[in-house]
Amino acid sequence: MSSKIAYDIVGEGEPIIFVHGVGSRKYSWDGVVEKLQDRYQCVTYSLRGHGDSPLPNNSNDFNLDDLVDDLESLRVHLKLEKIHLAGHSLGGQIVPCYAKKHPDRTKSLTMLSTAAFRTDVEKQKILDLVDEMRKSGLDEVLPRLISRWYTDEFALKNPDIVEKRIEMIKGMSLETFLRVFTIYANCKMEEWIHQISIPVLIMTGSEDVGCSPRLNKMIAEAMPQAELKILKNLRHSINTERPDLVGNNIKLFLSELKKNNLEKII
Repeated sequence: MSSKIAYDIVGEGEPIIFVHGVGSRKYSWDGVVEKLQDRYQCVTYSLRGHGDSPLPNNSNDFNLDDLVDDLESLRVHLKLEKIHLAGHSLGGQIVPCYAKKHPDRTKSLTMLSTAAFRTDVEKQKILDLVDEMRKSGLDEVLPRLISRWYTDEFALKNPDIVEKRIEMIKGMSLETFLRVFTIYANCKMEEWIHQISIPVLIMTGSEDVGCSPRLNKMIAEAMPQAELKILKNLRHSINTERPDLVGNNIKLFLSELKKNNLEKII
């Protein structure tokens, strides 16, 4: 790899690479991986500029294609032939972009809490948030982000998880955080996701404001082999608030996929 990407591997079987979202880390997938490592080789990694993954050339001048190339570099480094991919939020934009660029390497996609088909007003709200953080700093905006990511009940019962999430963001360069936030805001998957013909599982929380059921329904309808699950009473961070539910849904999706493929062979 051109730059040392921090990653972890647990389990054996068909490989799944998990891609986290804005300002997160590889261990945001730990609870999901617990549900899958008995059947799959689970690879988690931190995006460039996040955690122990450095910024190549110390530069924040990168885009979605660069993040896709980082994922491909990791696959090559690990000598994996074909992979399942699961992405959350920004990761849910990276993985279909990877599948578009490397269709022969991708078996399936799981897209969690992600967005396409935003209106201009919805997109501008995110960009305005980025501008506010740039001008006023993180502390002004973080409480709003936390309330968008977690349900009030979860945040109240799990202050350690919320605090760890805050530490992740404060532990990275603000410019890198704003860069990935901007990439997330500007991504226009709606222009090409209809080209993704492999099986896709799409999940989002019923109370997710930014990656709403409305947007995820439009994503599912645009993709030829997509199925949609709306998880009740959850906001954005479904992979950390209900990793058991997310992990079991992914396991069921991949099991059905394997069963259908076997039936085709027989």
